Amino acid sequence: MEIKLLAQARELKEKLAKDFIPAVLYGPGLANQNLKVRRADLEKAVLAGGESTLVDLEIDGGKSVKILLKDLQFHPLKDIVRHVDFYQVDMKKKITTEIPLRFVGESKAVKELGGMLVKNMDAIEVECLPTDLMAHLDIDISVLKEIHDSVKVGDLKLPAGIHILNDLDTDIATVVEQEVEEVIAPVVAPVEADITAATTDEAAATAPVDVKKEKEKK
Repeated sequence: MEIKLLAQARELKEKLAKDFIPAVLYGPGLANQNLKVRRADLEKAVLAGGESTLVDLEIDGGKSVKILLKDLQFHPLKDIVRHVDFYQVDMKKKITTEIPLRFVGESKAVKELGGMLVKNMDAIEVECLPTDLMAHLDIDISVLKEIHDSVKVGDLKLPAGIHILNDLDTDIATVVEQEVEEVIAPVVAPVEADITAATTDEAAATAPVDVKKEKEKK
């Protein structure tokens, strides 16, 4: 897939129009170059390939160079890009980068056994030539058929030329048992009857009668 992006040179303290964002081009043996790019064009490039796909960058109508999108900075409150770095690659030299993971399929352990899928990674780190890069890598979770089944980094099958840098024994995804919360019935305190009045009445009824006082009342 070929992705093209147009950019323009910019002054360091240049005030940009609302539809432009600042960018910096850098790479091995290159001096940093300040650029600006239309926000809409950059967002299309991000959606098309992300940070692991080569982009043809053309600056001010000149000859295009191969770059990777790096260090996308987003607005803290809005889902819009505020700044981006362009890393110019040497097509003959290997680079270290990440390939995003995309989970596909359906796990029997989740659907039929009530397990919970835990995703431990969303990308793998690789070393390869720029021409060997992949936009993403599919992880088929249909192989997870029992509770505690997992897909490890070592299970991945990648094209020749791509070397994985992660620990091969690392779990990418695993199915675990869902924790069942124990419902404890509330303890109801016994109701204590108000026996004060009854006790008083009973005491009065059983107390000895003073006959002399009773006669005086009459």
